[in-house]
Amino acid sequence: MSTTPRPVYLKLRDMIAEAIMDGEYPEGEMLPSVRALAAQEGANPLTVAKAYQQFQTNGLVAVQRGVGMYVTQGAADRLRRAERDAFLAEEWPALRSRMTRLGIAPEDLLAEL
Repeated sequence: MSTTPRPVYLKLRDMIAEAIMDGEYPEGEMLPSVRALAAQEGANPLTVAKAYQQFQTNGLVAVQRGVGMYVTQGAADRLRRAERDAFLAEEWPALRSRMTRLGIAPEDLLAEL
């Protein structure tokens, strides 16, 4: 596991992505302004703007000048696919290895549900 702390803008990006996927910020709805989110999270507005910029670059939000940023159609599904792919590529191999080491079968996890 990495011991390098994650930059604040990436933490904010993850928080916003989770809120979009969870429906807190539904498709077609406006995101909080940069200033409002910065005040809410105790972050620098430039840091929030950097996190928002990634969503804009990836087509997950659209800017309406003078009004704000809106979540685009399909953004939640696109985020879920990207998060799922990242989980399977980056996190699952280590979890699978640890499960094997501990003698935990997938059926054991399903039984816990």
